[in-house]
Amino acid sequence: MRKILVSFLFFGLLTTISFGFETFNVWNGQAPGEKEETTPPTLELWQPAERSTDACLIVCPGGGYYGLAYEHEGEKIANYFNGKGVTVVVLKYRVPRREGVPKHLPAWQDSQRCVRFVRSHAEDWNINPEKIGMMGFSAGGHLTLMTATTSQTAAYEPVDELDKVPCHLNFAIPVYPAYVLLDGNDNPNSEKGNNSEMVDDFAFDAKTPPICLIHGDDDVYSPMGSVAVYHKLRTMGIPGELHIFAKVGHGFGGNPTDTHVGDWLNRVYAWMGVMGF
Repeated sequence: MRKILVSFLFFGLLTTISFGFETFNVWNGQAPGEKEETTPPTLELWQPAERSTDACLIVCPGGGYYGLAYEHEGEKIANYFNGKGVTVVVLKYRVPRREGVPKHLPAWQDSQRCVRFVRSHAEDWNINPEKIGMMGFSAGGHLTLMTATTSQTAAYEPVDELDKVPCHLNFAIPVYPAYVLLDGNDNPNSEKGNNSEMVDDFAFDAKTPPICLIHGDDDVYSPMGSVAVYHKLRTMGIPGELHIFAKVGHGFGGNPTDTHVGDWLNRVYAWMGVMGF
């Protein structure tokens, strides 16, 4: 069977409809800091057949800021939450890392822009502009924390009217986030994170939202990073939830089951309900 792609202009941005989701360019033109034509960052809108909530979940696959684990940390996650009646946006942020800038900067720019794009389309997509969350895995978990804790810090200079829209998140779900502690700021934790402080990437500003953290106890990217984030939330009076699974390593991703770590997606969905999302 031939696959049919339909492209047209929508609010000045290219959109493609295929396989049941729509794809939008994150930027109207070249992304900030890019000196030559590169693969543009995009976001995919996955709409559920039957909606159970007016929340929207932005999903950021991992990949060490070198690539994107799209299938098991993007597509499978979108399918799970669509099955629960949740609108999902999968963000394909810029990778690999760019020379001469922090490893996460282009991705952080893309994520702030993505939140603005989603919020600006809330009415069109039948979502609540103050029920926008983000879930990210590994490097995408670090990106989720960046987006959740630093929305009052501009990742880039405004380029058009869309950049007047707020980019704060209303909830966040970092899943086995990497690069959270100083002893593992660009690699697996050298000292298991047991005696390390957090990196200074995160501002924990006034718009930092409730956060649900998921991690494995045997992860080379130490679960103590998630513990440190949870502790910080406690000191700020921000609701938090923390799940650390025994004898579980990195990258368990989107394979839901009803036992042990396979149940983590159900735990997240239940948390969203408790928090009103």
